[in-house]
Amino acid sequence: MRVRELAEWLGATYEGDGEKELTGVAPVETAGASEVSFVGTRKAEAQAESSAAGCLLVPLEWPSSSHRTVIRVPQPRTAFARAMSRFYPTAELQPGIHPTAVVGANVEMGALVYIGAHAVVGDGARIGVATSIGAGCSVGKRVVLGEGCVLHPNVTVYDNVDIGRGSILHSGSVIGADGFGYVMEHDRWHKFPQVGRVEIGDFVEIGANSCVDRAALGVTSIGEGTKLDNMVHVGHNCRIGRHVVVAAQTGFSGGVVVEDYAVIGGQVGIGDKARIETRATLGSGCGVLSSKIVHSGETVWGTPARPLKQHLETLANLSKLPDLRREVAELKRRLAELERSA
Repeated sequence: MRVRELAEWLGATYEGDGEKELTGVAPVETAGASEVSFVGTRKAEAQAESSAAGCLLVPLEWPSSSHRTVIRVPQPRTAFARAMSRFYPTAELQPGIHPTAVVGANVEMGALVYIGAHAVVGDGARIGVATSIGAGCSVGKRVVLGEGCVLHPNVTVYDNVDIGRGSILHSGSVIGADGFGYVMEHDRWHKFPQVGRVEIGDFVEIGANSCVDRAALGVTSIGEGTKLDNMVHVGHNCRIGRHVVVAAQTGFSGGVVVEDYAVIGGQVGIGDKARIETRATLGSGCGVLSSKIVHSGETVWGTPARPLKQHLETLANLSKLPDLRREVAELKRRLAELERSA
């Protein structure tokens, strides 16, 4: 692909050699003469001058250079992600049903659907146009998969789950497993029936080995555009809003509410019935206590989670404890000497 062709496809302007042929993408520090990279951080800005990249995607305000071929874009990182899709397009599967797949009764199936080897689709499922179900997947009864969904190999979707269009489920993810609900009777735990549903919105992505539990009663829901990393657990009756991002190994207890555009770091633990309000940020490894409210736009860290400024002050004070301990020991020694001399 030529520089001018890439610029035209991105809807952007270029400077320099528009006929230069580009064959791939690479980080700015290692890119070669036939590769495109981007300048999206201060570190990349410092490396750009010495970079051998054939073309750089740069911010609109980037200074002009007589020896550099650049494409000016509002958001270089976003444009670079789009450029990558041109150089490394997703492999397209040919529509059809593998001979070893098992498709139940009364399944509604749109055009261009792919069902891979040893996949199972339960009775009454509805599969949208151009949806892909990978090898070894299990799709339960009365499941709805919207248009253009991708289920990578070995995904399990239990009965009565709705998944919106364009959603991606990675290998090992489990949608609709029973929630963790038990009642104590006669000194023994008895299972509380989990008869609710799971509803997943459009363009959601769920990482490998993540689990979204069905509601005990009602619905566990994940809103449009939300992205879950690998090994994330969403408990029963949780309501995750739109365009939320959740990093790996985070766990949501039952009944948690996460509002739109929240950002949640890795290894976060959230107690039951907690509420994370719009655009709040939870730092990696923090713990949110049951029924706690993290307010809109707030950044919290630590266990128990507290506002970032307060958390940093606590860390600073903790770092002073060794000195404080020595000072207290010295004061005790002096006091003992005074008492002896008295």
